[in-house]
Amino acid sequence: MDHPGYVSSKDDVLKRLRRIEGQARGLQRMVEEEQYCIDILTQVSAMTKALQAVSLNLLDDHLAHCVRDAVSTGVDADEKLAEASAAIARLVRS
Repeated sequence: MDHPGYVSSKDDVLKRLRRIEGQARGLQRMVEEEQYCIDILTQVSAMTKALQAVSLNLLDDHLAHCVRDAVSTGVDADEKLAEASAAIARLVRS
């Protein structure tokens, strides 16, 4: 199997996801401590933006690696384009 497009930036992706995991734990702690609603919502927004940034980086890698390779070789090109389109649609709806 071919490596995913993000393999060259895997450490960065994992670092970002670990930071997001820490944000999620912080949100849980804020709720447990009955923090002010607006402060929690501010942190939810920050976490959402962080997840969107990871998503966009993964999408960029997918387009630059998986889709480009499929189009250049003609192997599974339609499938890879459809996957990318569906992923973009999910991101836009979220």
